[in-house]
Amino acid sequence: MRTIRNASVAALLLSAAPFEGSAQAQTAAQPATAKPPSRAQQLMGDVAPKMAELTDSVLFGDIWERPGLAKRDRSLITVAALIALNRPEQLRSHMALARTNGVKEEEIVEAITQLAFYAGWPNAIAAIGVARDVFKQK
Repeated sequence: MRTIRNASVAALLLSAAPFEGSAQAQTAAQPATAKPPSRAQQLMGDVAPKMAELTDSVLFGDIWERPGLAKRDRSLITVAALIALNRPEQLRSHMALARTNGVKEEEIVEAITQLAFYAGWPNAIAAIGVARDVFKQK
């Protein structure tokens, strides 16, 4: 499996809140030389190992590394898609990643406002709540 090459993506995935069974909770059971599981492995590896592998190797290892778009632009596109699809759980981590990739809070708010008229008012209102939480985590 290819490793995540994008340091900002890796940092975000590893800095996300730990959960039951995360690498932090498993450190005593793992040898010191074991590679810590990726965030995808932590979130779904026990149930859907292939999805976790594809997330690591294809999505973050290939798609996010393609030179055709800057990571900042990929982040803004991803945030917009997640707002339009009303996917607040994924939106939370991608909004934080967008900030890491150089998207300003004001730009995220402008995207939400624009999308309110194309993707629906309820989706925009939900995104504002997510943005409020993400912006507090400076």
